[in-house]
Amino acid sequence: MNDLTRRDFLAVLGAAGLSFRLQGGAPRISVGYAAITWGGDDEKAIEDISAVGYKGIQLRSSVLSKFGDRPQALRDLLNQHHLTFAVLSSGNLVSDPAVEKEQLAMHVEHAKFVKAAGGQMLQVIDERPKGRSVTADDYTRVGRLLTVLGKRTADVGVPLVYHHHMNSTGEKPQEIAAVLEAADRTHVGLLFDIAHYQQGGGDPVAAVRKYRDWIKVVHLKDVTPASNTQGFEFVELGHGKVDVKACATALREIGFSGWAIVELDRAESGSSPKECAAANADYVVNQLNLSL
Repeated sequence: MNDLTRRDFLAVLGAAGLSFRLQGGAPRISVGYAAITWGGDDEKAIEDISAVGYKGIQLRSSVLSKFGDRPQALRDLLNQHHLTFAVLSSGNLVSDPAVEKEQLAMHVEHAKFVKAAGGQMLQVIDERPKGRSVTADDYTRVGRLLTVLGKRTADVGVPLVYHHHMNSTGEKPQEIAAVLEAADRTHVGLLFDIAHYQQGGGDPVAAVRKYRDWIKVVHLKDVTPASNTQGFEFVELGHGKVDVKACATALREIGFSGWAIVELDRAESGSSPKECAAANADYVVNQLNLSL
């Protein structure tokens, strides 16, 4: 086979592969697990999450205490355990003008770490104003600051996702909408958390459809009423009031293709973080019909 023929042959193969992906390749939801349950013992989290069978992980900024100046060491450790570094929880983004410069610089440094460690995305949560009511200007300020940060992390090569959260400016459905209205979707994606959205008073199934163009990552999470000071508790999938199955169906319907991270803040009583991760894996596979 001469060179010209070989090039033609490879071009035909490439076109055939592309055609197959376009015509027959269905969107794939990749399931990972969040290290938050291990309370900062990130190496143990990596070991256990891999052992259960997950292929991706969301790490918190606690990982920086050991690996902040050694991103290659973290990259090697994750590769050893066959885990993709899907998201880094970079901490809170404070929208106070007095500290915005320092805030932006800190999160950009975190994005550089993510890039060097082979990670994919950077997550931030904002802080709800203390001692006063939230105003329309607060939503605008958060949305615009997210856009500025998203532009800067994109320059590093790491997309930014905003995690709406209880006790943040973006807590209730109308507040999340106001923050996103002020943000630029070109530079900011949404980490959609089905439990936080429901606890904030919204319908997560409807929101999956509403924010289909914003959602870049999903937190698969469940919540139930509790007698603690918060009035609610995050629990294993299927143990709370969120219709997790309907949320998974909605994600399929919108053609979501990306990371769905299972998150549990604390292990349920009598169980280890690894046991909770295994129970959640069973739910993901046998109830949601998703593959690890």
